[in-house]
Amino acid sequence: MNNNALLPKLRGVLKPYRTQLLFAMAGMVLVGGFNALQAYMVKPLLDEIFINRNARLLHLLPLGLLGVFFFKGIFYFLYSFLLEKVGQSVIRDLRNSIYAHLNDLPLSFFHKTPTGELMSRIMNDVSMLQGSVTHALIRVLRDFCSVIGLVGVIFYMDWRLALVSLIFLPLAAVPIVVFGKKFRKISTTYQTKIGEATSQLHETIAGVRIVKAFGMEGFEKRRFAEKMQGIMDTLMLETRYSCLSHPMIEFLGGIGMAMIIWFGGTQVLQGNSTPGAFMSFLTALIMLYEPVKGVSKINTTIQQGLAAATRIFALLEIQPDIREAPDAIEMPPFSHSIVLSAVNFCYEGNPPVLKNLNLQVNRGEVLAVVGPSGSGKTTLANLIPRFYEITQGSLCIDEIDIRRFTLPSLRQQLALVTQQTILFNDTVRNNIAYGRNDCPEQKIIEAAKAAYALDFILDLPQGFDTVIGESGARLSGGQQQRISIARALLKDAPILILDEATSALDTESEREVQRALENLMQNRTTIVIAHRLSTIKNADRIIVLKDGQLVEEGTHGELLALGGEYHGLYQLQFAGEPMEGPL
Repeated sequence: MNNNALLPKLRGVLKPYRTQLLFAMAGMVLVGGFNALQAYMVKPLLDEIFINRNARLLHLLPLGLLGVFFFKGIFYFLYSFLLEKVGQSVIRDLRNSIYAHLNDLPLSFFHKTPTGELMSRIMNDVSMLQGSVTHALIRVLRDFCSVIGLVGVIFYMDWRLALVSLIFLPLAAVPIVVFGKKFRKISTTYQTKIGEATSQLHETIAGVRIVKAFGMEGFEKRRFAEKMQGIMDTLMLETRYSCLSHPMIEFLGGIGMAMIIWFGGTQVLQGNSTPGAFMSFLTALIMLYEPVKGVSKINTTIQQGLAAATRIFALLEIQPDIREAPDAIEMPPFSHSIVLSAVNFCYEGNPPVLKNLNLQVNRGEVLAVVGPSGSGKTTLANLIPRFYEITQGSLCIDEIDIRRFTLPSLRQQLALVTQQTILFNDTVRNNIAYGRNDCPEQKIIEAAKAAYALDFILDLPQGFDTVIGESGARLSGGQQQRISIARALLKDAPILILDEATSALDTESEREVQRALENLMQNRTTIVIAHRLSTIKNADRIIVLKDGQLVEEGTHGELLALGGEYHGLYQLQFAGEPMEGPL
């Protein structure tokens, strides 16, 4: 993204703060004027006081100088505070926008984008932009206003000298432009490396048990050290250019200053100018070159901010694959059936995962979906809440295509319990009441009791107020699952999806969770994605998927009697045990 595309976006995020920026600009203009006045006051100091010995002006000039510094300080505070507030507000807005945007993106985006990289975008990239907005922006705008005032002073003092001096300003800008491109490229590389390091950090901390179990501590240490070395090398390359650009600008400025002193001194000796006018000119020129040199110091920060802004807006421009129709309607209460007609689905150009799937699930029915790994079971479960969009065909609830419903109203009528239990580092109460923060305490207790979780919750140190740790780390697998079941019970949705909800549990935990699931499934339309066939023997109907196609359908006994795919799966799981049902 080039500057022509980037700057309008930056103006867009600054737009809500135009009034504060205008006040800040007014303060900067006044500070720039006071800077110019300070340079101009050198002329009467030398010509009127030191040469003409004007005693009256000697008493007035210090008072005037005090007034200049006093009012300059007031306006400096005003614009600095306002710009800092605008900068921090912009950063807050961007972080909120990125987070809100991420919540609107589909699951497919998160499957292909590392968590650490997204964290780096929100925290690290925005922090870099913060430095550019709150520090570099303040300095650039302040110095710009000072330059305008000082240029006016030098032209007023001696227009010929002013023209000579301004020849060197474009020369001083050459290193800024040349090195600026390098800084932008280096900063983009740096931010990418930071994202990679953050991803590794997130993965190894989250998977610390596996790292230790496989004795990979040394490998992970070396891998992280390599990434840190790569980051340091990138920073040192940036430092090399930064340290080189400043002395180059200093040298070019020195050439210009030397010529001005020679030319201006000649004018004074020839009587074409006064010592006061020349010193006032020289003072203004020195003050003028300071902002130019300052730009070289903050150029790195500016380029880092622009590179960060490029990455931030690139993320914000990613459009969700799943969108509500402009005329989307609220989904009415589920009353009849879920129907999939000729449904095909594939992940971004990969071979189809589901192929010409036709299926009807009636209200109140318990449908079990089984099949070998990769057969499309979980994909089927993800299509109903529109976590993914079907590639071809239609998926209707009560004869209305789900793409006509608003997403919140569709998902409000669905409850989901998965193999991977998702809990938050919060209290037991807040995890159960997730999405129902205004729920009465009694309903939370009833949900916990129905999920067979009340006893162990009351045994926790602070009961329902116990913080359970990241991903529920302070609870066992069975306890975590029962908390998630209590959460689903409290939601009280008419459609329930159980995605291998017990496959990760030991036998005892599975038995406890199964009892809780039986309570959850009562009076609900349930789709059970099952790996353990023992858990779905009593399902109203079982379908078997293979290679994305529905190959068998019936009850447990009927499918065993067929002697087909289901029979084969059953034999694999219960080899050596008596076969159930007629054969």
